[in-house]
Amino acid sequence: MAAQHTLTQTDLTNCDREPIHQLGRVQSYGALVAVSDDWLVQHASDNLKDILGVDAASAIGRPISEFIVADAFTRIRRSLGELSEPDSSLRFFKVVLKNRAQSFDVSVHQSGRHLILEFEPKTGGSQRDVISEVYPYFSKLQRNGTLATLARGAAQGLQAISGFDSVMVYQFQPDHSGQVLAEARLDGQSKYDGMFFPASDIPVQARALYKRSLLRLIADVDDPGSAINPPFKVDGAPLDLSLSVTRSVSPIHLEYLRNMGVKASMSVSIMKDGELWGLFACHHHSPRYIDYERRTAVEMFAHIFSYELSQYETSQRAREEKDINRLQTRLMAMMADGQPFEDSLFSVSRDIQDVIPHDGLVLYSDGVFHTTGTTPTLEETRALARMLDGNIGTTVFSTNQLETIHPPAQDYVERCAGILAIPISKRPRDYLVLCRRNISQTVSWAGDPTKPMSIGPNGVRLTPRKSFEVWKETVEWRCSPWSDVNLYAANLLRTVLLEIFLKVTEAANAERKRAQEQQQLLIAELNHRVRNILNLMRGLVSQTKGSARTLSEFTDNLDGRIHSLARAHDQLTSERWVPASLRTLIECELEAYAEQSDAKMHITGPDVLITPTAYTTLALVLHELTTNSVKHGALGTDAGRVEITLSEDDSGALLIDWIERGGPAVIPPERRGFGSLIVENSIPHELKGDADISYKTSGFEGHFRIPASYLDCFVYADDAPVTPQEEPKISDAPRLTGNALIVEDSLIIAMDLSAMMEDMGFFEVKTASNVKKAMAELDTTEFDFAVLDVNLGSEQSIPVAEALQKRGVPFVLTTGYGDAKDVVGGYPPCPIVQKPISEGTLVKALMDAQNRLASKDS
Repeated sequence: MAAQHTLTQTDLTNCDREPIHQLGRVQSYGALVAVSDDWLVQHASDNLKDILGVDAASAIGRPISEFIVADAFTRIRRSLGELSEPDSSLRFFKVVLKNRAQSFDVSVHQSGRHLILEFEPKTGGSQRDVISEVYPYFSKLQRNGTLATLARGAAQGLQAISGFDSVMVYQFQPDHSGQVLAEARLDGQSKYDGMFFPASDIPVQARALYKRSLLRLIADVDDPGSAINPPFKVDGAPLDLSLSVTRSVSPIHLEYLRNMGVKASMSVSIMKDGELWGLFACHHHSPRYIDYERRTAVEMFAHIFSYELSQYETSQRAREEKDINRLQTRLMAMMADGQPFEDSLFSVSRDIQDVIPHDGLVLYSDGVFHTTGTTPTLEETRALARMLDGNIGTTVFSTNQLETIHPPAQDYVERCAGILAIPISKRPRDYLVLCRRNISQTVSWAGDPTKPMSIGPNGVRLTPRKSFEVWKETVEWRCSPWSDVNLYAANLLRTVLLEIFLKVTEAANAERKRAQEQQQLLIAELNHRVRNILNLMRGLVSQTKGSARTLSEFTDNLDGRIHSLARAHDQLTSERWVPASLRTLIECELEAYAEQSDAKMHITGPDVLITPTAYTTLALVLHELTTNSVKHGALGTDAGRVEITLSEDDSGALLIDWIERGGPAVIPPERRGFGSLIVENSIPHELKGDADISYKTSGFEGHFRIPASYLDCFVYADDAPVTPQEEPKISDAPRLTGNALIVEDSLIIAMDLSAMMEDMGFFEVKTASNVKKAMAELDTTEFDFAVLDVNLGSEQSIPVAEALQKRGVPFVLTTGYGDAKDVVGGYPPCPIVQKPISEGTLVKALMDAQNRLASKDS
């Protein structure tokens, strides 16, 4: 392995102090004058006579208008308003400055209190259309492939436009060294492609000038140039030529080019996001001048390349976002199925590998260690986590040389030479750490990056190296670098994991709290039910005693009522206290009290599932109806029968018609006993329903109405037996389009619903976490569908539902409550979907909502 090479700060700063923007000379292809704000010439290059035919010494102190024709001067003066932006310049092409056929390209810019004018004689044919020559080469800038492909097309295009022997695309690295990404040469060779140039080859002040002045032409490295006189301003400072297009060249840089065998060069800045990304480095083996107009076209080409470079990186990031979103969807689906966070994460480790290539993955969460691939051990990871806690903050951290910042990593460099650490929680911090193994690679430098030093009049300074032969350095104890795209993807992944991790933590805490509350609630509920049962028994004993004439009658009546309640309770508890069948309750009651009940009883209409709240009340009412019929009515005779009709009214309520026929003549009771009071008053009092009792001669009749809030659903004959329905296939369902609104206080559920609805075909899906935000969305956007969660924490979504109903927007309610009818009693009629929600269920519910609205409108 080659020894590491470093340059001291003193070496670099001495080199960087060379005043390359104040050299006081111009190249011979152009002349320069500096004028005051009243257009008096205060500085002029010695070659002014060669260029404009005006002696430089005699021009000092005279108006510039004396040396150029009036229309050219007027054109320049009227354009000065365009110099308002910093580092801006004016460009004029094919301008006639003297009363002769010669035309010039002119550059104008502000330098402190002076206006700098530079003149270059126009060469070649005057009828050329440079832009039309350059435009076809824009098509070479294709961003659909790799960065190398984009750079290669740019090098080839610029080589054709400029005519230079070679063009390199040179990218600055994080340490300010540069790598040649592409090279186009007339000889077809590949001399520097892929090589690195040391940071010292382009000093700090040169990089600063490249950001301000985007193109630099050196037409002839042996050109002595022309001095600017006087050399200093009145304040003793030299003229600042930072933006000058004809500015002369540093002797050190000229020597550097001569050592490369270069006679002319042109550097064009490549900017990205306001920073210097790299350069086009153009070299020629003989002097070469290209005029200012073509150089401007070259700048335009570089701007187009910069734009395509940004678009390329944008498309790369878009792909990363798509991959991360897909990964997030898979993670959430797994966790929705009940998988632990760490199991879900490792289930998608291959997807993470595809997005961010790595050799090993460590999840260090709450002191628990999970790994896959090649990684440090548990103890090594703990020490690494402590180092990360103290150094990286809350952002993604990467290094391809871990041992330089964490010396213990030298012990496991073969397993993990570099890391990309993603914090996924608050302190004490948890991390997802991606590891890369040690690699040995050979870096090719364009010459030895160690530049010799010499003593000169300015002290110790770096001198240009004389050899550009390939110098190879073997690099070890590091992994392959983490790219900008890797880091961008890691930040996206961090956002996803942080949200999920926090959600898991919050859910675990909430679950513990809910379990405690549920335990307390169950104890309170049990206590409440026991007390109710005891009070009910006491009331039954008391009321039955008051209405019975004999002890035997008292015992029989009380026993029947208690057994009736027990049968009803058995029905409920056999179904875990969920809605139970009314038809089963009626059959059970009649079977207990009436012989040959099948022949004496006829039930028509749909079955109904009754909520537990109403079930015991109906059990008592049916018990009294049955016992009264057995004692005094149709069930007490051989020819008697009972017709029981169940039906649904327009409001969704249950109608029960109990009609007795074939029994003895009915005589209305002279007094109301406890049983009659139960029949007539229980349903109105307990369930807010109706009871209508008639003692007709033809037989007893009872008509009852049970409100819809105490019903779960009607089960019609066509629906029995009830079997699970297959969810509609998404591919067979009609496409739902338009704009949709999701009102859901859980971010994860809202994101999942949003993804479902986008897959269905909705153009835009907006989400709101509370009523206020939802109403604001309704004020600004026209929606075609909506999905509303019933419970939004401390409020319900009823106002949103009512607003949607007024606007004629179909909507669906979602709820996690089992007894949804009670929960949604205050909502307008709409389909209800129980959580968790599948895409097929949601599609069907949205279609039902749309059809319901359409049938209402028709």
